[in-house]
Formats: sequence, structure tokens, C-alpha cells
Amino acid sequence: METVTLSVLTRDEMEQRRLAAAEELQRGLTQSEVARQFGVSRTTASRWRRALDGNGVEGLRKRRATGRPSRLTPEQLAALRETYEEGPRALGLDSDRWTTGRFAEAIFLRYGVRYDPDHAGRIIHRLGLRPRRSVGEGPRFSPAVPYGSRYSPNTFLSRSEISPTVA
Repeated sequence: METVTLSVLTRDEMEQRRLAAAEELQRGLTQSEVARQFGVSRTTASRWRRALDGNGVEGLRKRRATGRPSRLTPEQLAALRETYEEGPRALGLDSDRWTTGRFAEAIFLRYGVRYDPDHAGRIIHRLGLRPRRSVGEGPRFSPAVPYGSRYSPNTFLSRSEISPTVA
């Protein structure tokens, strides 16, 4: 029995997975076997079984995605890409570096649409303008102080000098 590797699936891929799981359930595989084979929890396999029993295969098809529609048009989003590449100073902002707050302000200045800085960051990443940092990558700058903080008495000591057990 082959298992699916964990990854981020598109809505179409998720639907294909549900339909393939439905075939296996109809062939007689147990919910636990289907869960293992498709890399999902037993609860998910149970939900698929209930949908299959209640509405047939149609119950497992994807439905229209809900959610609030975007307040920016695709043309405005494309123009935001150009705005980002021009830099904040082109809009009269007082810095050469984009932050999510400055980008949210730029959106408001250009289109009158107010976004929270967190959502402005999502827009930046969705447009592929700044790659997400992987977990644990840390800051992109190197701190002037090798370890500790300005409040620590051990500011200039390395980790191994502070505690010999720490590598």
C-alpha cells in the first residue's frame, strides 16, 4: 500500500485525493487503511465516508471557495508589483526599505484601500516580491553583539563561555 507524501495541495489535488479515497472506500478498505494510504487523519477519512454515504461521490467534489472578494483588481495588484519595485521613496515615503506597514500605507495612498500591515505582507508574498524566510532562519542582518542583549551582563560572551554545556 502506497502512502501520499505530505505537502501543500491545490483545491483540485485535494478533490482528486478525496475521489480516489472514495473509490478505495467503495472497494472495501477501512477508514484507517484509507487514512494511512492518503496521509490524512482517521477523522478526515471518517468524514469522507459520511459524505460518501450521504451524498455519494458528489458529496466529495470541491465546492465554490468562500471568503471575502479582494478589494483590489488584478490590474491594481500588477501595478502594486511595479510600485514595490520602484521603492517607497517614489511614493514620497521617508525610507528606502519596504515594511509591511509602509506597503499598506502605499496601497492606501494609491487606491484608498486600507489593509492591515499583516495582510499587506501576505499580498507582498502572494505577488512573489519577497520570499518567506524558512523557520529558524533568523534575521537577515548580523547583530553587532555576538550573543545576548544590551540588558545582559554577558553581552560579549559567547554561548560556550556562558555555559560550557551549550555547544
